[in-house]
Amino acid sequence: MAAAAVPVPQGPLVVGVDSSTQSTKALVVDSATGAVVARGQAPHTVGGGSDGTGKESVPEQWWEALTEALRQCGTPAREAAAVSVGGQQHGLVTLDASGRSVRPALLWNDVRSALQRDRLIEELGGPKTWAERIGSVPPTSFTVTKWAWLMENEPEAARATAAVRLPHDYLIERLTGYGTTDRGDASGTGWWASGTESYDEEILDLVGLSPELLPRVLRHGEAAGTVRELPDLPLPTGALVATGTGDNMAAALGLGLRPGQPVLSLGTSGTVYAVSVHRPADPTGVVAGFADTRDAWLPLACTLNCTLAVDRIAALLGRDREAVEPGGSAVLLPFLDGERTPNLPHASGLLHGLRHDTTPGQVLQAAYDGAVFALLTALDQVLDEDASPDAPLLLIGGGAKGTAWRETVLRLSGRPVRVPRAEELVALGAAAQAAGLVLGEDPAAVARRWSTAEGPSYDPVPRDEAALERLSRVLADADGLLRHA
Repeated sequence: MAAAAVPVPQGPLVVGVDSSTQSTKALVVDSATGAVVARGQAPHTVGGGSDGTGKESVPEQWWEALTEALRQCGTPAREAAAVSVGGQQHGLVTLDASGRSVRPALLWNDVRSALQRDRLIEELGGPKTWAERIGSVPPTSFTVTKWAWLMENEPEAARATAAVRLPHDYLIERLTGYGTTDRGDASGTGWWASGTESYDEEILDLVGLSPELLPRVLRHGEAAGTVRELPDLPLPTGALVATGTGDNMAAALGLGLRPGQPVLSLGTSGTVYAVSVHRPADPTGVVAGFADTRDAWLPLACTLNCTLAVDRIAALLGRDREAVEPGGSAVLLPFLDGERTPNLPHASGLLHGLRHDTTPGQVLQAAYDGAVFALLTALDQVLDEDASPDAPLLLIGGGAKGTAWRETVLRLSGRPVRVPRAEELVALGAAAQAAGLVLGEDPAAVARRWSTAEGPSYDPVPRDEAALERLSRVLADADGLLRHA
């Protein structure tokens, strides 16, 4: 039987890269249609540091994984007109004068800098000052806290550092030879001021970091450079390289979001965000005031406990994750790893309201309710006052495929829900950015032309106000217990 013919591309080919915590994916995409022509993937290793704590990766592994993922794409990668990279946010990459890593990169989920984070917030004048200047009250994930940790705990490594980069910056620099970044990823460092759209020299002085060590922040539509001639790199020399960006910004771009369109991402952690024309500045720290890849903003909130926590509850009950049952009075706050939103870092999971007739399926449904309630509460703070309450929620991430997750979001949100068919949205967003550069178009418009946000739609149902009231009441009444668990 003859192999199916590969469609002839209708436009220039572009490469979109997703360099995440665990692996690097590469997609070769037809810039005219959004059709994926080829794909590749290679893993990374995440270590725990010399003392077994923290989360670290060797940046050179990311480059090796990128090269391997491109190699798997075959001939189409070697014909690409442009490339862009979406990378895990916040990671601290320290390079010496020759461009080699001084030490493994401190990743976004390395929380060793908690003490430095608390001190920095106080030294600059408190959460309100940070929110006004940076757009965010920095959590331990932000790069500024990691540099402060390095200065205190590994001063020799800090002194040996000639350049500080984010993960996507590192890969772009390996491609072009130039140290650049974009406003989206820079907005998650803690030293880029959203009010002035420039590096904040007072904060840099506070942590002992020279601005000379930082990359140049490119504007929307600029090129980072072109692919230089490198041995064993399966990309054409001279291909355009877009600015790249952080993974959340790339995913938003991959969906072609317009302002006010809410996104709810269900993964190991949960995320809610929307593009906004208003610069965010939330002094409570719930909303991270990120910039997007273009000229707007991407307010975002994140919960730590989502699909993995609910799966753990299902395992404890001995039930399949879809084996939920309606009814009952049980409330379950699945804060198994502490929680970021609401800010309860020392919390553990809490189950309340059991009765003789409570069933295991009702307890499992209560776990779904608790996880979704936290995300929807954060979404209320992410969305602008002028955002339409009837706009459909775009449901993405691994949990979006689950019926129980979708039905819970519908029941507790009261909104219509759409589940985009497109997957690998970070890589698609990077590809849209590369296509925009080649075609001279708005990359968000490119993604919309590719119909990346299209998928099954579900009509709204009446909100379960009784469940929301139970959850709100238990969360408030248990505040002291959750803070000191």
